[in-house]
Amino acid sequence: MNNHYSMVIQWSEEDNSYLVHLPDFPFQEFHTHGETYEEAAKHGQEVIESLIEWYLEVGKTLPQPRNLTDELQVA
Repeated sequence: MNNHYSMVIQWSEEDNSYLVHLPDFPFQEFHTHGETYEEAAKHGQEVIESLIEWYLEVGKTLPQPRNLTDELQVA
């Protein structure tokens, strides 16, 4: 499925895994995780696809993808 939703993947020492945040679906801080970066990205994509399917099934309007480049600052 082709979509334009972003995911933020960050390492968590506490959880000893990569955590995935989906900023376009902000109802929880983290949506999934993975032992490797690649696994976390795969799980993140699966969650995005599941959320899109759920939104469409229940007749909810999909969130507008955010432009994260406006929010990110390079140090």
